[in-house]
Amino acid sequence: MSGVEIRKKVVRIVLLLLVVAAALCTGYMMIVLNWSYSKGERIGYVQKFSEKGWLCKTWEGELQMLPVPGAIPEKFIFSVRDRAVIEKFHSSQGKKISLSYEQHKGIPTNCFGESEYFAVDARILE
Repeated sequence: MSGVEIRKKVVRIVLLLLVVAAALCTGYMMIVLNWSYSKGERIGYVQKFSEKGWLCKTWEGELQMLPVPGAIPEKFIFSVRDRAVIEKFHSSQGKKISLSYEQHKGIPTNCFGESEYFAVDARILE
C-alpha cells in the first residue's frame, strides 16, 4: 500500500465516523423531542409569558398554580413550541386555565426551550 492509498482509506474512515456520529446525534434528538418522559395538567393563572433568547428565540412562561388553602403558592415554569398553543396563551392572559404539558428529559440545548416542561394545550376554565 502506498501513502496515497493509506491517506484515502483514513479519509474514508474519518468521513464514515462523522456520518455515523451525526446520525446518532440526530436520532437521539428525535427521540428526546418526540418521546415524553411524563404528561400531566396544571391549573392556575399565567403570570408571565414571553419570548426569550439571544440566538434561539423560545416562548417561556410561568403558571401561578392554585394552592391548597394554607399552602405556599407555587410557580410552574414551562416552554411552548407550537404556534397554536402560543396564541391560546395570548388569548387567556388573566384567566384561570388548565395547562396540559409533556416533560422531555435529556434535551442537550436551550434552543428548544429553557424548561423540560413543554405546554401542548391550554384551556380556559372561567
